[in-house]
Amino acid sequence: MAKVQVFEKRPPVLGINSLGRIGKLTLWHHVGRKYFKEIVVNLGREVGTGFDAIAQIIEKDATYGLLHKFLYGVKSKSVIQITDEKKGKMLIDGVPVTVLREARNPADIPWRDYGADIVVDCTGKFQDPTISPNDKKGSIRGHFHGGAKVVINSSPFKIKNKALSMPDDAVTLIYGINHAAFDQKKHQLISAASCTTTGLAHMIKPLLEHEKTNTILTASMSTIHAVTSSQSALDSVPEAGEKDLRKNRSILNNIILTSTNAAEALGQVIPEVKNIGFMADSIRVPTNTLSLIVLNATFQTRVNKDGVAAAIDTKTINDIYRKAAQSNPEHLIIFTMEQNVSTDLIGVDAAVIIEGQFNHIRTAFINVDLSHIPNLPNGLLQTFAEKTMKIPVVHAKIFGWYDNEFGSYTNRVGDLTVFIHKNML
Repeated sequence: MAKVQVFEKRPPVLGINSLGRIGKLTLWHHVGRKYFKEIVVNLGREVGTGFDAIAQIIEKDATYGLLHKFLYGVKSKSVIQITDEKKGKMLIDGVPVTVLREARNPADIPWRDYGADIVVDCTGKFQDPTISPNDKKGSIRGHFHGGAKVVINSSPFKIKNKALSMPDDAVTLIYGINHAAFDQKKHQLISAASCTTTGLAHMIKPLLEHEKTNTILTASMSTIHAVTSSQSALDSVPEAGEKDLRKNRSILNNIILTSTNAAEALGQVIPEVKNIGFMADSIRVPTNTLSLIVLNATFQTRVNKDGVAAAIDTKTINDIYRKAAQSNPEHLIIFTMEQNVSTDLIGVDAAVIIEGQFNHIRTAFINVDLSHIPNLPNGLLQTFAEKTMKIPVVHAKIFGWYDNEFGSYTNRVGDLTVFIHKNML
């Protein structure tokens, strides 16, 4: 009888490209989570005077403190041990981590040599999924040359050539919103959207799923957003072709108006939003993390017997989010009536934290001139005694906190990474 050969399943290995804000915090997340048995980080260059400098960069963080205290509290001790400086190896809380210091172009990173089938690219530089893997400046697809089977981009896709459409193997997924749409036979490139889109999606979804609020007429949002690495500490000269001159002004002492693609990206993960006139903008403020979404939504509503538009009130809105929080076993939504300030919520593990005490609504009637409505059937307007119509509407202002670095965004990227790895072929 022929002997049956049994192959041992290889333990999961994660690749991370970059040790920037999201790259380092992604490493922190997975070191603490322990799903991946090994982690390979591509830094692409030397740092400081030796490998110990890299260990210090990983261990210390100006926002979240020391890694071991973040994981285990104030009485804990360092969890990083350098095991082979030449080969770039260390143990972080018992997890073997290899740091690569040579390749900058994704096509040159040898993921295959380390068994990293799934890679999270946290550089923020390779956002166009249509660019060839052989591009000299690098491409998100270059990771496939090195052996990656699935690549997650920790930023939105941006196609430079507007004549091109999104490739079939690329998709935008947000954990807790549409992550189950991952098709292991089709999708190789995944965008985890942005921190703001993640928080916003979890604010919009409960409204669209409730019968009283699922007919949103129009909506807008502003995010009061913490500083990011794309901004300048001091005033600087913009690069050639830069349209947003404000981002080069000092973030230390300014409130800076800028744009966000959150509305466009939201439509990719919640298609119903495409039918809503949705606008979005960002206001950068000099804090290191924790941002606030101010969501404005207008709903068509019913009137009571006295002709008052009262089908939706503040209690209705708060109850929708309270129920969404209670029915979510992963606590991706938190509803609170506490009076929080931003630092109270740094590191809180939730996609969004609804500030229930500050939510409020206004009811009103809008006068619609029927003669301005396009495509009315011929003669229909003449059948109306009045040429204007009063429509009852409710305007809601809803507030949601989100830790744009670790608590909200990096943790959701981590959840998405584990989910995809479990469902890869």
